[in-house]
Amino acid sequence: MTWNPFSKRSNDEEAQQPIETTQEPEGKGRPTPRRKQSEARNLRPLVPKDRHAQSKDAKAKLRARENAEYEAMRSGDTAHMPKAERLPWRVYIRDYVDARFNLGEFFMPVVFVILIISMFVSMKWPWLSIPIMIVMYVYLLVAIVDVVIMWRTLKKKLNERFGERATARGSRSASYAWSRAIQLRRWRLPKPRYPKRGHWPK
Repeated sequence: MTWNPFSKRSNDEEAQQPIETTQEPEGKGRPTPRRKQSEARNLRPLVPKDRHAQSKDAKAKLRARENAEYEAMRSGDTAHMPKAERLPWRVYIRDYVDARFNLGEFFMPVVFVILIISMFVSMKWPWLSIPIMIVMYVYLLVAIVDVVIMWRTLKKKLNERFGERATARGSRSASYAWSRAIQLRRWRLPKPRYPKRGHWPK
């Protein structure tokens, strides 16, 4: 008996074979990455590859920020000054010292003039050098007393307005006020907010 390819048996075997489908995979169409692969992709080295370039970039940013802060202090722009200079009691100290006539701010120019005069006077009248030096030390003493009086008055105002935190030891408000009081007004940094004296803080 010969095999007939068109027999019923062959047709049944073909019907039993699985039919391939061409349906597209559901979802995002790609396999979900494993956890280790995701962690490896997000992992960054602790030490950068080019440390020299990173250090150079950090220094450039720091220098740019310092230049911007210095320019703000020179122009009197309080909003862009360093954080310490924006403290309310430091702004008050600057305004108070700038509004006042301080004897200490003229000490260095006076000393310079006295030394020049003493050099010429000592050549012809040596005995005058001693009185001139006495005048210089008297002026220094008066300037110190003036600064002490200024700070005592200012300290009382700061405590009333901002509390003891404004005059605590860590605040360095005393040294901040003294150092500003012995500088010439036009050379002070931050720049005084008012061009002339007499504008007392409220």
